[in-house]
Amino acid sequence: QVQLLEFGGGLVQAGSSLRLSCAASGRTFGRYGMGWFRQAPGKEREFVASINWIDGSTYYADSVKGRFTISRDNAKNTLYLQMNSLKPEDTAVYYCASSPTVLRTPAAANYWGQGTQVTVSS
Repeated sequence: QVQLLEFGGGLVQAGSSLRLSCAASGRTFGRYGMGWFRQAPGKEREFVASINWIDGSTYYADSVKGRFTISRDNAKNTLYLQMNSLKPEDTAVYYCASSPTVLRTPAAANYWGQGTQVTVSS
């Protein structure tokens, strides 16, 4: 079992920044990819960004490229998502996820965090 715990959501104004954190614990040795997804009310959960835990390769959704940065701290077993230039359309519950393979779709994740709300006001 892997436990994922997110921190850092909140209410901000458009143009602001937030940093989300996801602390992983438990049997994490089988992990290959970790990433972030988000789900807005009435919409499907969508991919935001992911990182290969071994070599640090990163992937981003087109909607966040150039604004969001995903990173990891191996020593702390923690995943981060730095979100800059936030827009109202970024408003969603953000979920941390772990996968034994490349993580680009919700179906590839085998563990999920509980989610953290990000609200961007205009």
